[in-house]
Amino acid sequence: MKNRVLSVPRRRACTLALSLAASSLAWAQPATLPATVVTATRIDTRSDELVSEVHVIERAAIEASSARTLPEILAREAGLQATANGGPGQLSSVLVRGGDARHTILLIDGVRYGSATAGTPIWETLPVEAIERIEVVKGPASALYGADGAAGVVQVFTRKPRDGLHPWASVTAGSLSHQRLAAGVSGGQGDLTYSLGVQQASDQGISATNAKQSGFNADRDPFRQASFNGALRYRINKDWSIDGSVLYSDGLVHFDDGAVIDARSRIRAGLAQAGVTGRLATGWQTALRVGQTRDTSNNVAAQYPGSFQTIQDQVTWQNTVDTRAGVLLAGLERRVQNVESSGPYTVTRRTLDGAFVGLNGQADGHSWQVNVRQDRNSQFGNGNAGFAGYGYRLSPAWRVHASYGTSFVAPTFNQLYYYGNPSLQPEKGRNLDVGATWTRAEHEVRLVRFDNRIRDAIVNDSNYVPQNIGQARIDGWTLGYAGKAAGVTLRAALDLMDPRNELDGLLLPKRAQTQATFGADWRTGAWRLGTSVLRVGSRFDNADNTRALDAYTVVDLHATWQFAPALSLQAKLNNLTDRVYETTYGYNQPGRSLYLTLRWQPK
Repeated sequence: MKNRVLSVPRRRACTLALSLAASSLAWAQPATLPATVVTATRIDTRSDELVSEVHVIERAAIEASSARTLPEILAREAGLQATANGGPGQLSSVLVRGGDARHTILLIDGVRYGSATAGTPIWETLPVEAIERIEVVKGPASALYGADGAAGVVQVFTRKPRDGLHPWASVTAGSLSHQRLAAGVSGGQGDLTYSLGVQQASDQGISATNAKQSGFNADRDPFRQASFNGALRYRINKDWSIDGSVLYSDGLVHFDDGAVIDARSRIRAGLAQAGVTGRLATGWQTALRVGQTRDTSNNVAAQYPGSFQTIQDQVTWQNTVDTRAGVLLAGLERRVQNVESSGPYTVTRRTLDGAFVGLNGQADGHSWQVNVRQDRNSQFGNGNAGFAGYGYRLSPAWRVHASYGTSFVAPTFNQLYYYGNPSLQPEKGRNLDVGATWTRAEHEVRLVRFDNRIRDAIVNDSNYVPQNIGQARIDGWTLGYAGKAAGVTLRAALDLMDPRNELDGLLLPKRAQTQATFGADWRTGAWRLGTSVLRVGSRFDNADNTRALDAYTVVDLHATWQFAPALSLQAKLNNLTDRVYETTYGYNQPGRSLYLTLRWQPK
């Protein structure tokens, strides 16, 4: 099958034309305050003062969306693409700006959440009802968070403690016997506050695979999961506080492993973290945090039974000091990865020690950020990463920014030892971003140019054995719009990129060169109506570019009726046109699906 893509010059010309057209628009609507984010700098910073591209997804937007999972939420954001090996509960990945799945860090309440063996975040087990807020940083973040942040960072904040008594509950029913129950409460008074939540979900599922896969089984692959999250915060005095949170999920997912057996796996994932934060002196804040994550996969029925468990312990000590040049950041971090598995791992423990320092400041329309970090990997020695960025507000409407960052990504346990390649070397990246933002009232147009070059990039060969290739380059443009017009909230984005293996000129696997998203929401009285459209271009599933994945367009609709002060009824119709498509070769995606949610949430 021929893969039709726009040439690089045509794509750039198209993007520039769109940006000029967007910048010529003029509206007059009430201004909104910029969000405050922490992930891009490790300290609270206004989003309009950052030198990196960051997007914030609040709880209200999560509830209004048609997404069922965290990857589905992220797939509709500019610069992000998601893949899944079937329906709910199946292995999922999120690619930021064409980077590999290993190039994005997932943080939950500041703690890394992922598999030590695969070296990737655990997306599919995180219950959406536990999420309060999501911050997405696009671009290199290794100088802040260490190895693996070559493409970006996604930080999820679970529901937070707050004063008073705030219960909530929801029940969802839908296609394929989908059921989801969730309830929780946050509350407290004075110095002690808390938050609790429980969720239970089940889905009859679709067949995870089709006839293209050797393990194809036409039966349905159900999924069920129970989860729990909680948080506690105690204010010792006006300067010091302690806090902690836990998240745990226990699920059973069926998958295809040939027509003879109904294969299924028990999936458990958990996180626990606690910390103390306080003021050591005027202008000097310190925070000490410890955390542990666990993920377990046990094939209780399969042709090749096996079990995998990884445990990651993390300790972080971070300090911020106010100076005339900005906020000085300095800290130490230690992570210990342990693997317990029936697989052929000759090494089962890895230690990573990191030290980081940085400066972040703003003055008279200027913004700057500088970060340096060194990580010592017990297997591969020292890895250094740096970041330098600058932003300037040319006028009340126009702001420009530029940044340069380096990264260091070590091979994973799977790539090295699970029928992998023990001679693999770490990847080293260089990333350049340049962007411009035009803002007027409630309208924003953003254009970003990115160029990410990765030396010794790791790609699977035709026998699925990982190999270091000479150099990969991922360069492209993102054009985005967000705003309101005639009472309708609008958002749109166009991604154009060229992700290539520069050694042979072939496209990197699973990356679409074009992707477009569109969303619209309209409020009238007690009703909220909306739609989202996702268009993903053609791409290849393998490095040899012999397995093509067709382009697809998915249209979702949603409507919410607030029929009482504390009660609302929501309907979601996903994949309106019943589009048949794949995000991974030989793996199915759900067709047209309808979901109804009754939500109780007192004000």
